[in-house]
Formats: sequence, C-alpha cells, structure tokens
Amino acid sequence: MNHADSLSADLRARIADAIAQAGAWLGFDAFMHLALYTPGLGYYANDLRKLGLMPGSGSDFVTAPELSPLFGQTLAQPISQALQASGTHEVWEFGAGSGALALQLLDALGDQVQRYTIVDVSGALKARQQATLAAHAHKVRWVSALENFEGVVVGNEVLDAMPVKLLQRTDGTWHERGVAWQDGLVWEDRVTDLRPPMAIDGPHDYLTEIHPQGEAFVRTIAQHLQRGAAFFIDYGFTEAEYYHPQRHTGTVVCHRAHQMDDNPLADVGLKDITAHVNFTGVALAAQDAGLDVLGYTSQARFLINAGLPERMAQAELAQRANAQKLLMEHEMGELFKVIGLAKGWNPSSFSSPNGFGFMPGDRTHTL
Repeated sequence: MNHADSLSADLRARIADAIAQAGAWLGFDAFMHLALYTPGLGYYANDLRKLGLMPGSGSDFVTAPELSPLFGQTLAQPISQALQASGTHEVWEFGAGSGALALQLLDALGDQVQRYTIVDVSGALKARQQATLAAHAHKVRWVSALENFEGVVVGNEVLDAMPVKLLQRTDGTWHERGVAWQDGLVWEDRVTDLRPPMAIDGPHDYLTEIHPQGEAFVRTIAQHLQRGAAFFIDYGFTEAEYYHPQRHTGTVVCHRAHQMDDNPLADVGLKDITAHVNFTGVALAAQDAGLDVLGYTSQARFLINAGLPERMAQAELAQRANAQKLLMEHEMGELFKVIGLAKGWNPSSFSSPNGFGFMPGDRTHTL
C-alpha cells in the first residue's frame, strides 16, 4: 500500500470510529471536518501536495495567486487603501496555501506592513510557506489561535473549505444528509427541523447546503478585529442565486489532480471537498457581529478596479495569458466574488477613487 492509500485507509478507520461513537450517524459537516482537518490525515492536515499549476506536479488545483503573481500585486492596492484608512499596519491571512499570496502582498506593500500573521492548520503547508517567505521572515509569524488585533484580514478560497450541513428535500420533507458506515461510507438522511434560509419554490426533490460554520467564522473574526478591514475572495452566490429552484443538486464538489467529482465519500483525505459560499449569509453574519460591508462584486470587476489591466499591459505574454483567466467569465472572473468588511472606522470619510476595489460595479444591493 502506498503512502496516499495508507493515509486514506487510516482516515476511513478514524471516521468509522467517530460514526460509531456518535450513534451510527454523522452529519455531513462533522464528516467534512474529519475528512479535511483530522490531524496528520485530513486533506489539509496531511503531507500530500495540494497546490500547483498542472496535474504533473502532483497537485490537485490552482488558486489565483498560484496562477499569476499579478493577482496579489493587484489585491495589494485595496489592502493598502484599507490599511491607510484604518490606520493599521498588520495583515492576517487565513489559509495561506503555498505562501504565494503572502509573498506577493509583502513585496507589494513594503513598509506599510509591519507584521504579517498567518493562520493555517496544515503543518506541511506551513513549512512550504516558511521557505517561500524566507526573505520576509522578520515580519511573518504563524499562530494557531485568534487574538484581538488591528489590521486587514485576507482570505482567498477559505470560506469554501468551511464544513457545511447538507439538507435534502425528498417528497416534500426536509432531511439532514449525513454519513453512516455499512462496510464503507454511505449516505443516510434523517428528518430535520433545519431549513435553508429561504423557501425553495416547487415540489421537486432538492439538495442544498447551509453554512453555520462559515458564518460562525465571520462572527469570530468580527469579535477579535478591533479596527481594520477584511477581504474574502471565493466562488459563490447571493442567497437568491444560491437557493434558486433549479440549483437542486447542491454545490459540494471535490478536487483531485485538477479534476472535479461529486463524491466526497470516496478517497477521503486524498481530495479537497468544497461548497460554494452564500455571500448573503456572510454579509448578514458580519453585520450582526458589528462589521460594515465595504462592498461586494465579482472578482473580475474588483481586479479591474484595482488596476489589473494596467499591470497586464506591462507584463510578458505568458503572464498576461494567465492573468486573463482571473478576469474571464468562463474562468474565475464571474464565479468568484469579493466581499469587503470594515470595523472601527468610517469608510465614507476616506476618499477612495475605486471604493477599495468595489467601484464601479458594486453589487452590495443584491445581497
């Protein structure tokens, strides 16, 4: 048995024990947490390679900062504005991956950032980040727990990795979908009082997600952020789009070797499991916890506002081609969204020509 298969077998055994201890059934959110974050075994906690441009590298998917350094260089512009407007000098990044985005931001922001704090559950990725960020070692630190802080939060493809609950409407009755063990992992639905945040029109069977952990994460950020801002970039929709009657198979997908599938019960620990983000839920959780919404728009519009086209014009052809994928509707430009949050200062009192990246084209009114 090779290393990857051994990891997966050990993780399945750990999940089987958890199912037995929980009374023969685990909600999908509990299963997703184990599959992704079990120490040493879960997808984000084991030592297998995750990030890279091509399957040949042994990677499973590519993120925007891996695709092009122009992503982080461009994101640095609204972050710089937010640091200046809030009078802060620290960046907190959650889920820093290979460290590529941190490097791009640190290089671009220079002395404006006095400390760069990374929160990441992966020991293997931390080692990779330390190597990538060696030139900035005097500014960078890693923490395992939140503390009260001032500064700007960055989360690129973080919210989609938060465990979700699965809700299945069958013959008009809502069930919570979970996982049981019958000579292997199998689905099992149980009747529930849980509901999506809005009614789903029609009598048809319907599978979807709700996001209590992601929304709790945003509230936790709000609790600890004393003054500053937060930018979250991820794929997702507003609530009305998310719970559209035609979106009846949900959004949970898995990523492995740059291929997608819809079976999170197979190859546990060897592939990423994600769900799209309900940005309305994020905004409401943020506002309830005392954050203001700076703006919400597509990744393409945000990067255009922040000056990506001008940077592309100065780049070599290969770099321009990769950066174009950040903007194209059929690539990352429209599916990915950006939401900005603020606390402890008045954004309207700061003259920002592009609204911290959200103007023109702000879609906050759609939330």
